[in-house]
Amino acid sequence: MISAVIITKDEEVNILNCLQSISWIADIHVLDSFSSDKTVEIAKKYGAKIQKRKFDDYATHRNAALRSNFQFPWVLILDADERVTPDLEKEIKHFVCGVGEGYSACRVQRRDYFDGTWLKRSQISPYFVRLVRPEKVFYQRAVNEVLVVDGTIKDLTCHLDHFPFSKGVFHWVEKHNKYSTLEAEVLTDRVWNKKFRVRDLFARDFNVRRVAQKHLFYRLPLRPYIKLFYMLFVRGALLDGRSGIHYSLLQFFYEYMISLKIKEREESISTDP
Repeated sequence: MISAVIITKDEEVNILNCLQSISWIADIHVLDSFSSDKTVEIAKKYGAKIQKRKFDDYATHRNAALRSNFQFPWVLILDADERVTPDLEKEIKHFVCGVGEGYSACRVQRRDYFDGTWLKRSQISPYFVRLVRPEKVFYQRAVNEVLVVDGTIKDLTCHLDHFPFSKGVFHWVEKHNKYSTLEAEVLTDRVWNKKFRVRDLFARDFNVRRVAQKHLFYRLPLRPYIKLFYMLFVRGALLDGRSGIHYSLLQFFYEYMISLKIKEREESISTDP
């Protein structure tokens, strides 16, 4: 009925809970980037099919995962720090068995948690395409990748839970330090910047609007400060309490690193002979 693929790299603390949340799926694949912990061992014991691939960039890596030898036409894409809720399980089963014909993918609402608190108002965008027909989708963009869908997307109403701080704040900062370097590279790429079209900001397709919004956002001056103000006072992250404030400051720090690295990279390019 449904297959699943999980992307992993040293996910010993997360993988079992993720697998347990999809115990109702018989065909589970794990694409592992040569973990040095017990990730693969745990996944094998759970019956998952293991593939190993050296990580290069996020879009290419996820596209490789979509080329796995799945048993079923619908594939659920997960990260190890995500959990499928019982309500989402029921909704997915109902969709695949009933109204799935004619659709290419499904978009779910993800709940991010920090220090035990659902960041309900702090999340910039809680919508992610995760249930797909692999032949109808592909990823683009080396970091903060975008899934392009050929066909109609169904919006599901139940939640996918996400625990981005399951390995601690240090790991989150370390990971986003790498993300910020890749973002700076992408955003100084003239080919990427030429793709922006104002009309895409008003497109009916959510994914098209999301890409256009990213383009516009990264052109704004004082972008990190705008994001902090937007998260705290427009979206209302303050109402998420201490967790919302801390998360907003971490996002500000991430955007600030991107801005500094863009400036550094542009100066480096301008001085190259």
